[in-house]
Amino acid sequence: MAQRSSPRAPSQVPVLVLCFLASAATGVELSVNDHTADFTLIGFPGLSASLSCLAQNSSQAEELLWYREDSQVDLQDGNKVNVSNICISPVSESDNGVTFTCKLVRDESVQVSVVLDIRFPPTLGDDETVQVEEGKDVTLTCNSKSNPQGQTAWYKSSSILTLQEDRYEVYQTSEVYQLSIKKAEKSDNGTYTCEVKSSSETWGDSRKDFHLIVEDKKSVFPTEAIIAAGVVVGITVLFGILARKDKIFKV
Repeated sequence: MAQRSSPRAPSQVPVLVLCFLASAATGVELSVNDHTADFTLIGFPGLSASLSCLAQNSSQAEELLWYREDSQVDLQDGNKVNVSNICISPVSESDNGVTFTCKLVRDESVQVSVVLDIRFPPTLGDDETVQVEEGKDVTLTCNSKSNPQGQTAWYKSSSILTLQEDRYEVYQTSEVYQLSIKKAEKSDNGTYTCEVKSSSETWGDSRKDFHLIVEDKKSVFPTEAIIAAGVVVGITVLFGILARKDKIFKV
């Protein structure tokens, strides 16, 4: 008796094809700047950063993609197959922490990412002279943004500033370092220094001086009272003239 063919055989063909394609794609390996795994690339503002992606272990031409974060990089036609190069020129502080990823077009799960680690010191700017009226609040602000992040401190007349008094407050984020003085007094006169100590050997510590001048409290004039008095005097003079108008006209 002839055996009946299994009705399940045709349904197995697509499965075998998919398995074959997945196996073919898995055999391809990508490398970026000779790194086959994700890595970090150190750079400095004003210089260039070059990234080269290479498809390896493939028996066919492989098309490649580059992404900057979630946005696809526009590549020329001759810069897509088997080898793809991009250049960030020049890099800047805003590129710090940005991720570039090279992917295989036919299987985007095959990829290598590189994170830019852009090193830069804080830019504190020139020294400043700050004037404040006695009894008013004043805030001194310097930029503490740097990579790597430095340690910050405030000094007054070259001595580290103690913040035990309630009138002193320090506020700090990854980008700014502030010293606030409430109800400034004459004793607050002096030079305040913002210092950012770098943990990098590439550059030294950064400092900025604030020359604080506490001015005498300005006298407060009773403006409304002066205006009211002026109005009264004006009306009095006007009535006086009207009362004596007959005599004035006779003369």
